[in-house]
Amino acid sequence: MSTKIPISIAGNLVANPELTYGESGVAHAKLRVAVNQRIQGPDGTWQDGEPVFHNVSAFRGLAENAANSLKKGDPVTVSGELEFRGYEKDGERREARRIVADTIGPDLRFGTAAYQRSSHAAVAGADAEVQAGPEVSAAADSAAPAYNVATKGPVAVPPLGVAARNEMSF
Repeated sequence: MSTKIPISIAGNLVANPELTYGESGVAHAKLRVAVNQRIQGPDGTWQDGEPVFHNVSAFRGLAENAANSLKKGDPVTVSGELEFRGYEKDGERREARRIVADTIGPDLRFGTAAYQRSSHAAVAGADAEVQAGPEVSAAADSAAPAYNVATKGPVAVPPLGVAARNEMSF
């Protein structure tokens, strides 16, 4: 049984996102986000409390975009569903929790970013490019590379590939 609760967090990436592809070609990114609580002492000064670490999973285009755009140490915001799962390991009953992300983005309290929209042809696959016509293809080819907040420079973003990657299987 799993329980899902809506959640939003703001924290820092503890490691670079890990991007993998399932058997059906679905992209899956695993992220680990540390959230620090700020505590005000009796004298009025602020200090960092103990960090809470969250495992975050993203799928499909969100997974690929997160892996291409974010790196260790980046401040991020994540919105999604908190999922609790129970399982058995070595005869013991255990529980795991993760956030299944709906959105992930840089936290703009700490820097700036330039947004670049993925072309519809790249998201939908090669078939959509043929149906959309030559003007879409030319626009996709001339698009500037994505912007990396940490390095303040462009990032080469590979096309998302075929539509089969947008299908999820279990």
